[in-house]
Amino acid sequence: MKQWFVLTALAAVSIGAQAQTYPGNKPVSIVVPFTAGGPTDRVARDLAEAMRKQIPGSNFVVENAAGAGGTIGATKVAKANPDGHTLLLFHIGMAATPALYRKIAYKPLEDFEFLGMVNDVPMTLIGKPQLPANTYRDFENYIRSNAGKLNIAHAGLGSASHICGLLWQSSLQTKDAMTTIPFSGTAPAMTALIGGQVDVMCDQTTNTTSQIESGRVKAFAVTTAKPLAGHPVLKHYPSLQEMGMKNFNLTIWHGLYAPKGTPAAITKTLNDALKKALKDPEFIKKNEGLGALVVTDNRTDPTEHKKFVAAEMVKIKTAVDAAGKYAD
Repeated sequence: MKQWFVLTALAAVSIGAQAQTYPGNKPVSIVVPFTAGGPTDRVARDLAEAMRKQIPGSNFVVENAAGAGGTIGATKVAKANPDGHTLLLFHIGMAATPALYRKIAYKPLEDFEFLGMVNDVPMTLIGKPQLPANTYRDFENYIRSNAGKLNIAHAGLGSASHICGLLWQSSLQTKDAMTTIPFSGTAPAMTALIGGQVDVMCDQTTNTTSQIESGRVKAFAVTTAKPLAGHPVLKHYPSLQEMGMKNFNLTIWHGLYAPKGTPAAITKTLNDALKKALKDPEFIKKNEGLGALVVTDNRTDPTEHKKFVAAEMVKIKTAVDAAGKYAD
């Protein structure tokens, strides 16, 4: 009994020491599985700055490891030393890649410690300016009456625009009504849409708001459960739920993860720092500038975030399997 008590006490001291010394003099890398300059990269850089404030003496840096719809960066973190110095910031692709890539080298729910959700980024359904429709209902009718003649662009396999397009078409029940046109990034896809080379795209408010405001593209609906009443530009557009798509609620959320096996004391330190960072007025303001909404509900809790991702995985897999179009 005495020996058990001593061992328990030593373990408690060890865990406490880990929390007190972490992260030491070594920088903490937040791996972004996409190229520099994109929406996820911008969120990561703002988050790194906010996290630095919460853990005295820490140095959070961003590392880009792009490719294969985010799976290269995610694999890098899954296989990293679980010492809290290599983290992953991933968007909804965390839930989508297992459906799109059937041979990835990691399992999202098993190979990571979930640290909490960061933000939600609403999506907007947009079309080329030449489309003969000005409301969502007219737009939907136009698609149905021109099945097989239109196309929908996305920024690459596993991208936010790809996932949004898949889920929207699945809810619309218009399989093969539009030809999918992949691009190597949001910028060329948006350029093609503005120029009228493609017909439709679903993308983050981060990328669409200025184009809508300038009249370069037409907007038809937002993908959140309710209209974005407080948004200066998008408040004028309905949600897809309002338009009859029951339970349609899609945001391109971002979550923070560590390799499986990262000590509990370190994951607690990181989760505590994340929760404080999400209340940082400067971080909130920067997110608003990106068209993102900082998470304020229980998804900042690791367990709740994991439940949420598991549910998203089921939803996305159903849509991908129905489309029958995979990345591998």
